Amino acid sequence: MYKCRLVYDEWKCMKSKEQKGKFIKTEDFVGYIGDLRIHEVSEKQIWKYRDKDIVVCDNQYRWLSIMPKDDFYCITVMLNQLNEIQVCYIDMIESQGIDEDGIPYFIDLYLDLVVYPTGEVIVDDRDELEEAFNQKEISDEQYERAIKTAQKLQHDMLNDYCMFEKRILELRTLLDIKEYLF
Repeated sequence: MYKCRLVYDEWKCMKSKEQKGKFIKTEDFVGYIGDLRIHEVSEKQIWKYRDKDIVVCDNQYRWLSIMPKDDFYCITVMLNQLNEIQVCYIDMIESQGIDEDGIPYFIDLYLDLVVYPTGEVIVDDRDELEEAFNQKEISDEQYERAIKTAQKLQHDMLNDYCMFEKRILELRTLLDIKEYLF
C-alpha cells in the first residue's frame, strides 16, 4: 500500500498545476472535493480503450477529486479542456487523512474501477490486490473490504452512468472556491 496525496505528485508529467479543494458537509455528502488544474504537461498521457486513444492528462485539463469521509474509495474525474469527462478512476482505499501541509491523502488498496463515458466499468489492478494479499502485505479484512467496496460501487452508484455523471456534476458545483485551501 502507498500514500496518494490529492495533488497527484506521482504524475511526473505535470509540469505546472494548481490545487483547490475543501471539506464539505451537506445533507447528502460529507468529505473532500478537490479541483486540480493542470496548466502544463511534459507529455500528454493516453490510455487505450477499445482501440481508441483516451487522453487523461494534458495541458489545461482538470481533475476533480471526490473522497467521501468514512468511506473506502476516492474518485478522480479526468476532464478535458472543454470540461468533458474523459474517464473516472476510482481507487479502493484503506484509509484517508490530511498531511501536515493540509493536503488530503489516501492509502491505496490496489484495486481500482475505471469508468468510461459509455458507462462501461472495468475492474483494474485486481492482480496487484491478489499479489499483495498472497504476499501478506494486506490482511484478509483489507482484501475483503477492497472487493466489497468495488462490488457495492458497481451495483449502486455505477449501475446507471447518467445518474453517476449527474451526481459528479452536482458535487462539482459544491466546489465554488474563491481562494486556495492550501
